[in-house]
Amino acid sequence: MADSDSYLKWAAYLLEGLPSGCTAELTVVRTPITPSPAQIHAAVAGAAGDPPVLSARALRRAAERFRPDVVLVACTGPVVDVLVSEVLSGLAPRPVFVSGLPGISIPATEKAWIFRSGCDLFVLHSGREVEEFSAIGKELGGGGQIGLTRLPFLRDGGQVPATGPRDRVVFATQAKVPKRREDRERILLALADLAGHRPDLDVVVKLRALDNERQTHNERHGYQRLWQSLETEGRVSPGAVRFAAGAMHEHLAHAAGFVTVSSTAALEAIAQDVPLLVLSDFGVSAEMINLVFEGSGLLGTLDDLAQGRFHSPDAAWCGANYFHPNGESDWVSQMVSLVGQARSGRLIPATSLLDGPQYAAARRRARLRVEVPPNVLRVGYRAKRRMRRYLRL
Repeated sequence: MADSDSYLKWAAYLLEGLPSGCTAELTVVRTPITPSPAQIHAAVAGAAGDPPVLSARALRRAAERFRPDVVLVACTGPVVDVLVSEVLSGLAPRPVFVSGLPGISIPATEKAWIFRSGCDLFVLHSGREVEEFSAIGKELGGGGQIGLTRLPFLRDGGQVPATGPRDRVVFATQAKVPKRREDRERILLALADLAGHRPDLDVVVKLRALDNERQTHNERHGYQRLWQSLETEGRVSPGAVRFAAGAMHEHLAHAAGFVTVSSTAALEAIAQDVPLLVLSDFGVSAEMINLVFEGSGLLGTLDDLAQGRFHSPDAAWCGANYFHPNGESDWVSQMVSLVGQARSGRLIPATSLLDGPQYAAARRRARLRVEVPPNVLRVGYRAKRRMRRYLRL
């Protein structure tokens, strides 16, 4: 089960890689960030049919009917916690709860561990991530086992053959960074410069969501709206840059270059042998979610982008970060072992660090996100904000 576009993509491809003989059912949990039908289709393209969107109550009924050995809770942290601790608690037989993160998770955070501490298996995607989260788990306690696998949607060039000329430069947006409007405008201006210098290239801003769609994280300054403002001000040529949604691997199949500030899609570009650029103009730090790219050989500047200078990754960095040998992946074997323990009654459930009266109010708020229809919830939020403004006045 997934609650947003990025988690849905991760869950769909993770399930696709299960051993033969496994039966899986994929659903979307109805929350305020539920992806649109178009986002759902793009997220699971090539991996599964479009899954249904279920309320928390319907999700519980489906779990009771399906009687799963394993429940993959591919959701944002508070939703993971409330699904495992309340909505799906008491299932008989008790399933093994598995969770994970859908992209780059360096540096590891305590919050990610705490929200998923009620799960029996936490799936990560590099030896470095396993090491950092293991240290957090040892310090804080709680939680279950940690399993390793490659990011399941990383496809090499042979799996995604080009269906036309490689004449596209793809900029992968990231909702959280950079935060400032001015920084985002600088990126668009550099893309416009590239389009001016290289009319042979199709410069594309790959959007995670259209204006009327939701994504895992809210985006205050949407790139498409900023571009329209720049056009109005006469700072860019109309139509110099194209905006598109859809599946990332389809864009990369046509790509001659790829650029991002911190998107996990950089790893998809590496897998498909697309030269790339990770922008360092706004800093390389945990706050910018690009710390992992230090030493990768991929860091560059907006000037590099404007001139069309892209890089290839350092092989040693790849081995330590997300491109380990497939033989090192162990999440499936750990899951099978946990299922065996659950079936024989020997499984000791993971201990959540959020059990206790001090977290009851936060869980009630999280439960509202999965139980109240999003349009009703948004009305309530707006009324609450109005009341606060009224009281301040």
